[in-house]
Amino acid sequence: QVQVVESGGGLVQAGGSLRLSCAASRRTSSTINMAWFRQAPGKEREFVAAINWSGSSTYYADSMEGRFTISRDNAKNTVYLQMNNLKPEDTAVYYCAAARLWTTVRNAYDYWGQGTQVTVSS
Repeated sequence: QVQVVESGGGLVQAGGSLRLSCAASRRTSSTINMAWFRQAPGKEREFVAAINWSGSSTYYADSMEGRFTISRDNAKNTVYLQMNNLKPEDTAVYYCAAARLWTTVRNAYDYWGQGTQVTVSS
């Protein structure tokens, strides 16, 4: 069982930056892959970025690549999402998730956090 808790959301102006954190309840280095998803009002939850258990591989949704960076610190059991050049369309609840599979498929992720709100004003 892995429990994850997100933090770092907030209100930011367009063009600004935020760093989200995801703290896990136990060691995440034991072949647990991590990802961020987001859900805007009235829309389905969508994939944002993923990082494998060692941090050696990352994958991004096309619209986020170049602006968002996912990283992890297994010593701190924490995954980060650095978001730069934020746009109003990035406004959503951002969720951290954990999976044993290396995948971008939402339903393959076994453990989810409660989410953290990110609001980007124009």
